[in-house]
Amino acid sequence: MDQSQDEMEVRGKRVTVMGLGRHGGGVAVARYLAERGAIVTVTDRAAAAALRESFEALSGVPLADVFVGGHRERDFRSAEIVVVNPAVRPDHPLVLLAADSGAVLTSEIVLFADACPGKIVGVTGSNGKSTTAAMTAAILQADSRRTWLGGNIGGSLLGELPAITTDDWVVLELSSFQLARWPDEARFPEVAVVTNCTPNHLDWHESLADYVRAKQRLLHGQGRGSLAVLNDTCPQVATWHMHVRGRQLDLVGEAELPTLAVPGRHNRQNARLAATAALGIGCGRDAIERGLREYRGLPHRLELVAEVAGLRFYNDSQATTPESAIAALRAFEAPVWLLAGGYDKGCELAPLAQEIARRARGAALYGAVRSKLHALIVEERPQGEFTSRETLAEGFAWCVERAQPGEAIVLSPACASFDQFRDYADRAACFQRLVRAFAECHTATATR
Repeated sequence: MDQSQDEMEVRGKRVTVMGLGRHGGGVAVARYLAERGAIVTVTDRAAAAALRESFEALSGVPLADVFVGGHRERDFRSAEIVVVNPAVRPDHPLVLLAADSGAVLTSEIVLFADACPGKIVGVTGSNGKSTTAAMTAAILQADSRRTWLGGNIGGSLLGELPAITTDDWVVLELSSFQLARWPDEARFPEVAVVTNCTPNHLDWHESLADYVRAKQRLLHGQGRGSLAVLNDTCPQVATWHMHVRGRQLDLVGEAELPTLAVPGRHNRQNARLAATAALGIGCGRDAIERGLREYRGLPHRLELVAEVAGLRFYNDSQATTPESAIAALRAFEAPVWLLAGGYDKGCELAPLAQEIARRARGAALYGAVRSKLHALIVEERPQGEFTSRETLAEGFAWCVERAQPGEAIVLSPACASFDQFRDYADRAACFQRLVRAFAECHTATATR
């Protein structure tokens, strides 16, 4: 049974943390519970070597047991509380076993929300939620409000709880995975922002309807005094007004926004959502303008890596959906050589193929999805410069050979990274290494 952890006494309780992971959430929640007297067992299907950094971060934490390289039934059958990593599917047999055995199922983000003394802004959507969350935090900070940014966008904030006060604001980026198992009894954000909703993660959710329901949960749990910001330019989200429990805010006009340092119409839409939320909270218009004007973007989001030999290299590795890669293509006036591909999450690729055929100077498709995406693009533009390569490195070399000064080489994968990389940051690091190697080669050639 899922339920809130608000005020739950964990001292002496048998807790299984399912999925230590490498991004900090599992580490933070294991430490948080162990320090409060819980009997904590950590289990992960990855090998110990892959989790080395996570275990180093848990040095000195009084864990009751650790099991890696798989999971044991006994750790779920006997647990009183199971903290489930967001990547674990709800129908995982051991999650179901734990529930049938009477365990409370929860997650790191729910534990944080229930314990957080500050006011929370929750941001979700298929695309743009990271940027919208970061823009919202930037505006709140410009309005002299003590602000914390966390959730799916980065590390856990559980360790920061002692420093968060009732006057603080916390902005959380929330994924469909996190929202899908958010209990009805848990504390929900006072301000909800929905950027859009298009098919995504259909390899994890049982259907598109299930994915949509997960996103809508952000609204369902709000109280009457809450605020909601919905992107009414998204056909799906525009119909969600009946799900709003509190007050829905009208979006500010695009003409009211300052010039942004980050490119693309999609970022202006993200800024509208952030500005609307900030106005509803009570921020002044001067702070909104200052916060947006000074916002410089997130790593791995159309991030300029380098300019070499007249070529500009952009890292957009966090673009893990077709819609985000389409937005990246539309953000450039210069001709673009696109690097796209990776693990197929079950998303519809035809619109992306059409956009690549229409807008890209050329494209190298790599990874597990390469043949499928390449075939769709060639159907649209048979004579274009498009290729299917096994690895990102091979695709990069192909693009560099053909690109001309004044053009851009953009990594905007449109897919998950799991076929060849640990995560999107690992994929970005590979791209950055390739750019550095190209720059070094160019410099050596130029100085001969």
